[in-house]
Amino acid sequence: MFQKFDPTNQEACLAVLEDVTADAKQIQESVLENIISRNAQTEYLGRFLNREIDKKSFKKNVPVIAYEDLRPYIDRIANGEPSDIICAQPITEFMSSSGTSGGVPKLIPMTAEDLDRRKYFGPLSSAVLGKHIEGHKQGKGLQFYFINRESETASGLIVRTMLTSVLKSVSAEHMKFWDRVNASPYVVTVCEDTKQSMYCQLLCGLVQRDHIVRLGAPFASSFLKVIKFLEDHWQELCSNIRTGHISEWITDIKCRTSTSNILGGPNLELADLIERECGKTSWEAIVRGLWPRAKCIEAIVTGSMAQYVPLLEFYGGGLPLVATFYGSSECFFGINFDPLCKPSDVSYTIIPNSAYFEFLEVDKTQKEGVVEVVDLVDVKIGHYYEPVVTTFAGLYRYRVGDVLRATGFHNNAPQFQVVGRQKVVLSIDMDKTYEEDLLKAMTQAKHKLEQHKLMLTDFTSYAETSSFPGHYVLYWELKTKLNDRKLELDPVVMEECCFIVEESLDAVYRKCRTNDKNIGPLEIKVVKQGTFDELMNLFVSRGSSVSQYKTPRSVVFEDALKVLDSGVLSEFFSSKTPSWELHELHSGQ
Repeated sequence: MFQKFDPTNQEACLAVLEDVTADAKQIQESVLENIISRNAQTEYLGRFLNREIDKKSFKKNVPVIAYEDLRPYIDRIANGEPSDIICAQPITEFMSSSGTSGGVPKLIPMTAEDLDRRKYFGPLSSAVLGKHIEGHKQGKGLQFYFINRESETASGLIVRTMLTSVLKSVSAEHMKFWDRVNASPYVVTVCEDTKQSMYCQLLCGLVQRDHIVRLGAPFASSFLKVIKFLEDHWQELCSNIRTGHISEWITDIKCRTSTSNILGGPNLELADLIERECGKTSWEAIVRGLWPRAKCIEAIVTGSMAQYVPLLEFYGGGLPLVATFYGSSECFFGINFDPLCKPSDVSYTIIPNSAYFEFLEVDKTQKEGVVEVVDLVDVKIGHYYEPVVTTFAGLYRYRVGDVLRATGFHNNAPQFQVVGRQKVVLSIDMDKTYEEDLLKAMTQAKHKLEQHKLMLTDFTSYAETSSFPGHYVLYWELKTKLNDRKLELDPVVMEECCFIVEESLDAVYRKCRTNDKNIGPLEIKVVKQGTFDELMNLFVSRGSSVSQYKTPRSVVFEDALKVLDSGVLSEFFSSKTPSWELHELHSGQ
């Protein structure tokens, strides 16, 4: 539902964004009318609409649902029933979600038309970057993307991640365009062996270091996994560059051939330069050192990814961290119109013709949940919402699960900060700790770690209730800022970190912990390097992908806990009780 425009013309793309945000209300009305009129006769919508296809009937009669409410229909289509039980257009494939929130990936229906619609957002977000970052396109990109193997349902429908679907459905012409503007050849990016793909992407990027003007990955966490991989393989990469010969374990023929063509002959000077950079005592600013022309690092650094910002700033050496857009397996939401703002200030402007949007208002003060459903243009600045989407591909009033905070408007389209997931991650007694609460508490504790040259590379949590009183457990993976220094933990510092986290949680937790004594002292378990990689491997084996994997902020599955506990090096408990005041409970603080 975009007007025709030239996606290669920056001014045309920017004009489209101005037009659609100015006409947000009218476009939303048109989107909903289009979706209802197309799909009113489907089995699902027909149950509720009874041939009344106006907006009022839709909002009155069609329920707001979660994935489990839709799952019986998804299962029926996956097992061979026709698509039109939920969507008038043929469902061509299923998008597989990350699977890290609920443990098992969700299957989101997709039509060919909707997939084509999503492809417009790449040029639109790129145009915004071009407006704010001079020279953004005057060189090559080194974007680290990784696909995973496709699977099929019983009826033969393809199941794959959103990124895999987009990358594997491009035309032959676009493949050639890809190779002109990216350091990594297309065939390397779509290699299903993640390790071979990552190695070859890095090798191509290092060989062409003087041409790289933009770097990135889908998420902050996936970019950091590339840095970790570089830490483990830089000597081998240097050897390949020095000899002009790619390692023998790269056995994928397309990867080997295309990367060898870029590698060319021996380059002793480049190998020595990279060796000097990577051999330094500290890897602070390593990205800028290896790719001196880079203008920015593009990655999602909002929501649960915000905790990785200090690490990206450490490795990036001052390069701007740019979060370009906000999307999910369900639909595309919006674009960051101010890409050079601080990560903590990122807001996404909703693009109103990508889906029909409603918002469940969430009372973040009293934690009482949903109180009202409002339309896109009726959100109020400063209020918290959970987005509800109605798509062209068979989702109707579907709860996405994110928590957003309305921060303003661009023309008539609202802007939102991504706060986290609408999910209680920890609870023992009367306490309810949301993802946002936990992330804020972790931020406070990281200040203490930084004073001692320590970095928190990843974390998750667990509510230990097998004994009384139960208590919160945090799993932390730490590293030093200096490569030549062994990780040695001061118990006093770690116990203080436990206490800082507790002090940062809400009054209900602190009352249960201090006065009622229904919650025991918080525990931090420090795990060895690589433990969270093993956790990722577990989820990838269940259908997630490296590119869209997000570390779950709480774990409940026994096999995930086994992975974490197998890596524990040391354990620390809070030695003090947090403070609380009765007035905090009454004021909702």
